[in-house]
Amino acid sequence: MSYLTTLLASTHAKEKFSCGKALLDAYLHKQAKQDVKRKLAACFILSADGKEIKGYYTLSNSSIPRSQLPESIIRKLPPYKNLPVTLLGRLAIDNKFKGQKLGKMLLIDALKRSFDASNSTASMAIIVDPIDQEATDFYTKFGFISLINSGRMFIPMKTIEQLF
Repeated sequence: MSYLTTLLASTHAKEKFSCGKALLDAYLHKQAKQDVKRKLAACFILSADGKEIKGYYTLSNSSIPRSQLPESIIRKLPPYKNLPVTLLGRLAIDNKFKGQKLGKMLLIDALKRSFDASNSTASMAIIVDPIDQEATDFYTKFGFISLINSGRMFIPMKTIEQLF
């Protein structure tokens, strides 16, 4: 398996990263290393030289209530109260690299990595919590669907499987 990203390492210049969204910048600067250490999230870095961070995303295991899914999906599933998913928690591109389609590349990398992992750790979909309307529009463009009454969006692994 080949991916564009590597795990966050001490060689990456986290403090120089700036995407212009305070929450995403602060997470990488102050919290990502601790989350990785505590196994709360895996942080994947796009970097050409092992130092400068062009972009990053995080993945972790999660679950969603069955009741948040559309009826068309619910009727195909067993009656479990909560369903296993992969959380794409954050995805950001440094301002210096905007306009180079790196967001799309990182998303595809995250989808592939998540799909591959779903073969060994069950996950029926990927969910995201869009930070703003710009993020919602981005994920909508790639086929993510809004979850009922949550602000979250998801894409089923069955859909991702067709990409790979």
